[in-house]
Amino acid sequence: MQVFELTLILLVLATVMTGIARRIKVPYPSLLALGGIGLALLPSGPQFTLDPELTLALFLAPVLLDAAFDTSMRDLKANWIPVTCLVLIAVGVTTLGVAWVARWMVPDLPWAAAIALGAIVAPPDAAAASAVLKQLQLPHRLLVILEGESLLNDASALLIYRLAVGAVAAGEFKAGHAIPLFALSLVGSVIAGFALSKVFSRITRSVHDPSSSIVLQFTGTFGVWILAEHLGLSAIVTIVVFAVTTARNAPSSIGARLRVPSYAVWDTVTFILNVLAFVLIGLQLRPIVEALAPGQRLEYFEVAGAVLATVVVIRVLWVALYNATARLKFHYLGGGTWPGPTPPAAKNGIVIGWCGMRGIVTLAAAYALPVGFPYRDLILLCSFFVVVGTLVVQGFTLRPLIVWLQLRDDREVDHEVRRAHERIARAALTVLDGDQSPESQELRREVMSLLDTDRGEQDGRTRHDRLRSRIVAEQRRALVQMRDDDEIGDDAFHQVEARLDWAELNAQGAE
Repeated sequence: MQVFELTLILLVLATVMTGIARRIKVPYPSLLALGGIGLALLPSGPQFTLDPELTLALFLAPVLLDAAFDTSMRDLKANWIPVTCLVLIAVGVTTLGVAWVARWMVPDLPWAAAIALGAIVAPPDAAAASAVLKQLQLPHRLLVILEGESLLNDASALLIYRLAVGAVAAGEFKAGHAIPLFALSLVGSVIAGFALSKVFSRITRSVHDPSSSIVLQFTGTFGVWILAEHLGLSAIVTIVVFAVTTARNAPSSIGARLRVPSYAVWDTVTFILNVLAFVLIGLQLRPIVEALAPGQRLEYFEVAGAVLATVVVIRVLWVALYNATARLKFHYLGGGTWPGPTPPAAKNGIVIGWCGMRGIVTLAAAYALPVGFPYRDLILLCSFFVVVGTLVVQGFTLRPLIVWLQLRDDREVDHEVRRAHERIARAALTVLDGDQSPESQELRREVMSLLDTDRGEQDGRTRHDRLRSRIVAEQRRALVQMRDDDEIGDDAFHQVEARLDWAELNAQGAE
């Protein structure tokens, strides 16, 4: 009961801090992490120690699936070179750089343990990236690269991490055994994610109750993650492939009656998991510091600060090198497949280099190190420093940086939405062609409103939408008045209210 009460208190506090973060226009993960540290420093503050396996499954699986579900494979294919460079090369260089710095400052640290530390702190976190990027209006291509990186780099880093931990346990690293296992795990994860999506779609196609469908979606998500772990596959790659495949099949297999409540529940649950995850990150300060001997703390804090600086600097330098190389290639050899019709903009490179927030994956991987692992306490402290440091330093400065660089949404998605509206309007008109009934005339006028390109406002709504909004608002006032005057009961009220809700959603257009 105490844990339940504490969870409720944390949720309320996190919701309040999230509201404050939105009001002062800072990323809420950064403020929540600071709030967690504040709670941890209280004399009677709550204490939580993360269970690594539960943490990754509980916090990462649904957040990854939610992010991957919305990922555009077309856009990822168009930007596969910069995404791959961040997922593989940037993670690898960061891992080696952190390992070298840690070994330089702590000569007794084994190389395998140093590489494990580097792999733990190398990948920016999908949950942190999604939570921050959704609040910022960035050019579409920039968002595609950052979100694509956040989906896949955990997998590459955790595979390196597993090899390093295995090398410590075995006393040596055998590339002849490790590399084939690495490739087999990756290929197996892709196949498993695709196959499980097909099986899951067949099962859910026969379910027509919204509540049952939503329960199956969550149990299926956690089930895919757990099954992948039991099979020795990459749970991250498996869940990403599962989500992308399912997203392609969902429009034809799931109707609107299931989809609308499902999206609403997923948005709420992922928000709750995000706020809890970032508060729990801050709460890890006390157990980590208490595990250190007093004489170790200063030395370990210095190492942790150096690791944080290394992580930030290497990413910035790597992105700058990538952009410079791409611009030189464009200048002397032309665009071609890479870097494309235009060279990467310097402003975009600055943002990508600075957008490297770490999150729950880093801490969970650190806690998953077996007891007795060399310098485990140091690795835990470094991981905490990197997570909180990037969330606070980069998180708080990211928005001012974007404002200073004058980066704005390029409205690419809005243009595609308008083209889609025109196409579906013409598709509707073919159905109404030749029908001169009053009902057809009314529907024709409504469909034609989608072709209205005169946008009087920037919210993407037509004049038809705005008029409908006024009508629905007046209808709602009349309905509430009838209930308040006891002309109708609550059962009738809620049925009519549901119809007005749908009409209001339709009237909101692209807002």
